[in-house]
Amino acid sequence: MVSLCSSVLAEKDSPLSAGVEDAQTLPFEELRTFTEIFGRIKQDYVEQVSDKKLLEDAIRGMLSGLDPHSAYLASEEYKELQEGTTGQFGGLGIEVGMENGFVKVVSPIDDTPAHKAGIKAGDLIVRLDDKPVKGMSLAEAVKMMRGEPGSKIVLTVVREGAEAPLKFEITRDIIKVKSVKSRLLEKNYGYVRISSFQSGTGEGLLEAIAELKKENDSPLKGIVLDLRNNPGGVLNAAVDVSDAFIESGLIVYTEGRIKNSEMRFNATPDDVLNGAPIVVLINGGSASASEIVAGALQDHKRAIIMGEKSFGKGSVQTILPTSNGAAVKLTTARYFTPSGRSIQAEGIEPDVTLARVKLEALEKAQVEGIKEADLSGHLTNGNKQDKKSEDDGKDDEKETLDKNSDETGPDIDVRDYPLHEALNLLKGVSIWKTK
Repeated sequence: MVSLCSSVLAEKDSPLSAGVEDAQTLPFEELRTFTEIFGRIKQDYVEQVSDKKLLEDAIRGMLSGLDPHSAYLASEEYKELQEGTTGQFGGLGIEVGMENGFVKVVSPIDDTPAHKAGIKAGDLIVRLDDKPVKGMSLAEAVKMMRGEPGSKIVLTVVREGAEAPLKFEITRDIIKVKSVKSRLLEKNYGYVRISSFQSGTGEGLLEAIAELKKENDSPLKGIVLDLRNNPGGVLNAAVDVSDAFIESGLIVYTEGRIKNSEMRFNATPDDVLNGAPIVVLINGGSASASEIVAGALQDHKRAIIMGEKSFGKGSVQTILPTSNGAAVKLTTARYFTPSGRSIQAEGIEPDVTLARVKLEALEKAQVEGIKEADLSGHLTNGNKQDKKSEDDGKDDEKETLDKNSDETGPDIDVRDYPLHEALNLLKGVSIWKTK
């Protein structure tokens, strides 16, 4: 997955050459074939192509054939990725991946041009301005979507359920993502929204909860932690957020083929909420770092997970700088929840499942969004034993809510059905704990 918000789970500063064994046997026969084809292109192709382009394209193809998240980052792309982890970067504000030759939206980022324009998770981008996406590489498509702040681009989108392609004219901007937002839903009950995991997200969470306590003028009885459509980000930020609520024990661990890909992260003492209940909202756009947090809180029985099954990105990408100023983003490990679950291509199953509903007109639920398991060439789960699908026999009944109900409290949009249900559940758990 390449991202307009440049999210990344793990970054290493070691050069690409580090860790490569000198004694490794080279596949001479295959390299001979590569050299032969390289020479044919140089000699016979209709137009002259530079050696640099041919070799970079070969590297991109080699990495893209591994899984959807491994990629070659040219120096400019590498710089943009580094900027993205700090929460400020140029672009439209969407997390995207390539599927069947088209660009597919994993998630729009809160309060960005794409989000405000109405781009949704699962949208298939088929044209950028007047240029068809089919035939482009993901890097080429991303480069087209980037541009000078204030400039415009038209995205033609195919959305399942829509009768015809939709067109969105979006003005590019410098994306400044505030990853943590909060407010009181009503007296004693707080709401914290994390839109992405950046280097300062853990600190932002602690500040947000401190502000909620101050505004409430008494200890909180519980919070709703909203991770919906959060595409992930920096691994350490996910650990910091989980650690804020867990007093001891394992948060997440990773396993890979090389020694330095194996990491374990443990909680430190203190719970910022002193045991007050938490309801975590997730959906199909909740990925990677979001799933680390949801999985850790679920395994420790520290929170109730509510909503839809998450995206299922349970792999760690390591950034390996190269000598030419570029970098390789390489999948080096899978991460596991404290109980040993691999989320890769499986996702987090909520404790309380909510069907996706549209309350404004009580219309048919929207189609399910794209998940990691839908991506071509996705990494397998890696569990030692095959797991059977637990989807069979699930109740598919959809609930509705009276639009005119005034039971939602002063600060809840009645159209946000999951948030309404999360607050109701939070109240119930809080009352039960006080008895």
